[in-house]
Amino acid sequence: MAIISCRVKNNDDSVIQLLNPNRQTIYFRDMRPLKDARFQLVNFSENELRVSLSNVSLSDEGRYVCQLYTDPPQEAYADITVLIPPGNPIIEAKDEVLSEGNETEMTCTAMSSKPAATIRWMKGDKELTGKPRVELTYDKMYTVTSRVAFTVNKEDDGVPIICIVDHPAVKDFRARKFLEVQYKPEVKIVVEFPQGLTREGENLELTCQAKGKPQPQRVNWLKVDDDVPSHAVITGGDLYIENLNKSYNGTYRCVASNPLGESYDDYVLYVYDAPTTTPIPTSANITTTTIISTSASNPEANQDSRAGEGAPRTVDHAVIGGVVAVVVFAMLCLLIVLGRYFARHKGTYFTHEAKGADDAADADTAIINAEGGHTNSDEKKEYYI
Repeated sequence: MAIISCRVKNNDDSVIQLLNPNRQTIYFRDMRPLKDARFQLVNFSENELRVSLSNVSLSDEGRYVCQLYTDPPQEAYADITVLIPPGNPIIEAKDEVLSEGNETEMTCTAMSSKPAATIRWMKGDKELTGKPRVELTYDKMYTVTSRVAFTVNKEDDGVPIICIVDHPAVKDFRARKFLEVQYKPEVKIVVEFPQGLTREGENLELTCQAKGKPQPQRVNWLKVDDDVPSHAVITGGDLYIENLNKSYNGTYRCVASNPLGESYDDYVLYVYDAPTTTPIPTSANITTTTIISTSASNPEANQDSRAGEGAPRTVDHAVIGGVVAVVVFAMLCLLIVLGRYFARHKGTYFTHEAKGADDAADADTAIINAEGGHTNSDEKKEYYI
């Protein structure tokens, strides 16, 4: 509906009339000469003539004249622009079902609008750039078609493609279409047991998880370059091997396929020695040796038994203890030998200051002989053995 209002200030009883774009009189004062019931009087006074127009059509567009009968006549103008919203937008897809990595194309059409609508594209929360084309129809209406092309991947499966139509006459006018993308399987091997290094005598349980579109109906287990152990149990995607030993070492592969392709994941099995126990030392032992053979406490080794990846570098403590004992024993022997050597070769000093006194007949002679010994430097000798 449109409202046309003519207002006059300080009217001196002059006549007010309303004319259509064809200069036909719609209202003369409060009378309607034009035989068009869509025009209805809303208000009439000396200062205002207000008229409503219902069921507006494109033919009603144009300039309307508010005329005041004076000398000379006075006129004012009001332009009516008719807005015609487009019909519901229509999305069309080149392919209903898409394959991962392929390019597709979609079109969105907004028909019979005035003025021409604008179209925007969204893929999820990401905006796409379309190529619009505008056509003017015979009834002076506009049809807009926008085309967009893009490449899909597996993450696009189920994502909505939204066509948004912007027009002055409507708000939030949109249409959407959900993508259906097929892709080859994604395969992952999960270690259910053990949660650490795989050792002799233990059991191994692996689960093969496969996801694709269409969903793979079957998965296969095999051992690369060898046969799967004869007593291994395969149930669906699960592989179970009891009582491991080193002959089972190798690469185990889970394979899944669907019409779009085949994928696999590998698990490299490396079986370590079984844990050893610590011997109880006795009092006769000269040295004690503690053997520790555990790796479950190593966080880097958890859930990893692939060809020694993440395996701890174990040290043979028995060998280290033996080497230390030999070194200590050798040092003790060396100390004993050196002690005996120095004890036997201790320095001894002999002085001969009173040489000859023992043979003297009396004390005076002995003193004389002893004093004589001091004068002769050759008689005083020092020996060192």
